[in-house]
Amino acid sequence: MTDWFDDAFEGAPLMAILRGMGVERSVAVATTAWNLGIDSVEVPLQTDEDEAALRELVRLGAERGKVVGAGTIIAVEQIERAAAAGARYLVSPGLDPEVVRAAQGAGIPILPGVATPSEVQQAVALGLTWLKAFPAEWLGTKWFSHLRGPFPQMRFVATGGMNAQNAGAFLDAGVKVVAVGSALEDPVQLERLAELLAGRA
Repeated sequence: MTDWFDDAFEGAPLMAILRGMGVERSVAVATTAWNLGIDSVEVPLQTDEDEAALRELVRLGAERGKVVGAGTIIAVEQIERAAAAGARYLVSPGLDPEVVRAAQGAGIPILPGVATPSEVQQAVALGLTWLKAFPAEWLGTKWFSHLRGPFPQMRFVATGGMNAQNAGAFLDAGVKVVAVGSALEDPVQLERLAELLAGRA
């Protein structure tokens, strides 16, 4: 059975995270990401303004056939809010089985965060195949090489401290997707991200 994230991340090895940017800035950065060729955009859901930004990006994304997700889902109660705002998928900083099961029960794909083999093994038991490795910069590229041995079926999105300078190294280490944020507002990094996407198309 194909995982929802297999299709969602098929178009590009990058995704965008727009944390605390407000509506106007979120729209500008999301548009930059979409124009660059990044299909998936995540809006961490922590404030009412974040929810407003999520709703607007869901609306704009639908016009372009792009999916928008809600991040920083750390409680079951957030799932309903995210779904009501139109989020197509959820992202968590850590692995909470209760949150994962609630998302699965609601029929919304979820990408929980992991940083240890024990958490990855727990995710396997929950029926997950895609995970967020966080904080990826701290874990380092070798973490993914080591985890590939016991968990060859797992696919990882590297999140935390990712930019145009290190994204390529993480992808080379076997990461399927790298999540970037502030790099999308840096013209120099944008150019390098465009080259990265072109080289892996």
